[in-house]
Amino acid sequence: MLGIAGPGDPLANSATLATLNLAQREFPDLIKCTSTNGLALPAHVDALDKAGVIALTITINAVDPEIGGQIYPYVRYEGKTYRDREAFEILSRNQLEGLKAAAERGMVVKINSVLIPGVNDKHLVKVARVVKELGAHVMNIMPLIAQAKFKDVIPPSVEELNQVRDECAAILKQFRNCNQCRADAVGVPGEEGCSTLTPTTTNLCDAKFLRNEPIINRNSTND
Repeated sequence: MLGIAGPGDPLANSATLATLNLAQREFPDLIKCTSTNGLALPAHVDALDKAGVIALTITINAVDPEIGGQIYPYVRYEGKTYRDREAFEILSRNQLEGLKAAAERGMVVKINSVLIPGVNDKHLVKVARVVKELGAHVMNIMPLIAQAKFKDVIPPSVEELNQVRDECAAILKQFRNCNQCRADAVGVPGEEGCSTLTPTTTNLCDAKFLRNEPIINRNSTND
């Protein structure tokens, strides 16, 4: 598998498509995936499809301008800086248009959403509903990392995170195989019970594909 997730937004870097095209030419059977905030997705979705990308992650934290405007103070798009509500409307339009286009091309689309208490915690059910209608396959709700403009916001508790995940699960399948989805994912996506957070979690993973192997510690420092 080849996955490209940065630095920054992969679609803002021409090296992303160059790498994916090279991989498609040299290793056509390799599973290729990438992630994006969706701003440049409509302009690149055909190129991603041609490069053999079959799995795509889009970060969508809101679909309502009133809420999105609280999360994104500005957007830099096609050489111009947009602010406030206009900025989010451009971002959201491209995210949803790109999601629909990717799904229509057969890509498996995962939606990443950051749970920000007091901002979008009551809104993510609507996000789940909208992205499901546009073809999203699975949703991954992650807790806020308190930094930048949200540095003073207390991240959601395990109970709060799981409550929102459970509410959204009634609409769209939830991905629960990582805590923050940076470097702590383990197991096979879809292995229910593996890496699912609970207030008394033991940090042990007993995925079915490891059933005949020693249980591994999710907090291992091995890369």
